[in-house]
Amino acid sequence: MTYHPKSEFMATMMARGFLADCTDYQGLDDALSAGIVPTYIGYDATAQSLHVGHLLNIMMLRWLQKTGHKPITLMGGGTTKVGDPSFRSDERPLLGPEQIDANIAGMQRVFANYLNYGDGAQDAIMINNAEWLDQLNYLDFLRDIGRHFSVNRMLSFESVKSRLDREQSLSFLEFNYMILQAYDFLELNRRYGCLLQMGGSDQWGNIVNGIDLTRRVLDNEIYGLTSPLLTTSDGKKMGKSQGGAVWLNADMLSPYEFWQFWRNTTDADTGRFLKLYTELPVDECDRLGALAGSEINAAKVILANEVTTLLHGAEAAQTAEATAREVFEKGGVGDDLPTLSLTAGDIGDGISIVQLIVRAGLAGSGKEAKRLISENGARIDDEPLSNAGLMIDAAALANPIKLSAGKKRHAIVKLDG
Repeated sequence: MTYHPKSEFMATMMARGFLADCTDYQGLDDALSAGIVPTYIGYDATAQSLHVGHLLNIMMLRWLQKTGHKPITLMGGGTTKVGDPSFRSDERPLLGPEQIDANIAGMQRVFANYLNYGDGAQDAIMINNAEWLDQLNYLDFLRDIGRHFSVNRMLSFESVKSRLDREQSLSFLEFNYMILQAYDFLELNRRYGCLLQMGGSDQWGNIVNGIDLTRRVLDNEIYGLTSPLLTTSDGKKMGKSQGGAVWLNADMLSPYEFWQFWRNTTDADTGRFLKLYTELPVDECDRLGALAGSEINAAKVILANEVTTLLHGAEAAQTAEATAREVFEKGGVGDDLPTLSLTAGDIGDGISIVQLIVRAGLAGSGKEAKRLISENGARIDDEPLSNAGLMIDAAALANPIKLSAGKKRHAIVKLDG
């Protein structure tokens, strides 16, 4: 549909490619034009760090604040105890309260790099839904909230239907999740005047449930807006790399590896990612994305620098670029490369090169490391590595060695002490 927004936030979402769908374009645009719109996105505490898959909607909250509105980061201290079944083929492992609290503490560190938190009208606030979910009385909740939900309708949502169509078990615990998420929206509206929920397009059913529930219980008008579920141009889910999830916490993924992830963006994705993940003007993103041949590599360096600067700071981005240049252009080792430090006890009489490749994060398993070697994709100190049976002893690590997987992924292995 063609819609010409009045509000700066809606115009930004549409121009930069953030918008998949909205429950009421006109109503939301009017609300955004009339005053500050408190807006939330929920984050379940399933890991100690957010990952690149979360970055799209973190950028949405950042733009929301930059255009004069109030972001709410809702931490799922309560809902994590249940687990979101949306488009999953199996049930999430259940976490205990201590692990959930530790995960929330780890995730909080990232948000502070993108949002300004405080007590002002447009300052972001962070809330834990355990605040109300932990206090619920089951019978009261069933009577007051459960009666507003039609099981027939809940079964029709794509996230549930796809699971049932594949004849995969959906527990009653998980089935409750969408009721709890709807209740979150109602409570945020009641307590904080929250008018908008945003999320990926897989959250559409959950968002609509919350809007309906709030209208029925409080008779308030609220809105939902979804972003596209991103895949890269080669069809892969955004945020996955050969080494696993691309974490946003520096202690789980080094700023250099984060920078390198963006530098390795495919040509076809560069312009789109510049619009979504940086704050460069749209025209400049289009210009950079249209570059061809070796020039597109300069655009990818700009993308990597801009995204890394937002998360880890300008100095980390500059260091990563300098390291990359040293490694790729000059064949050096690079001070900032991911490093595996071993003790003499770790090595014993010798450690296999396959094990080193896995422990350095260049392969997910021994089988993958052996395949890398057999396909001539592995190098040691920039020399081809062809012997998968090679053993490395402490003497071989008198000086650090550089392991490489392909042309772009490197790690240093060194001996401590």
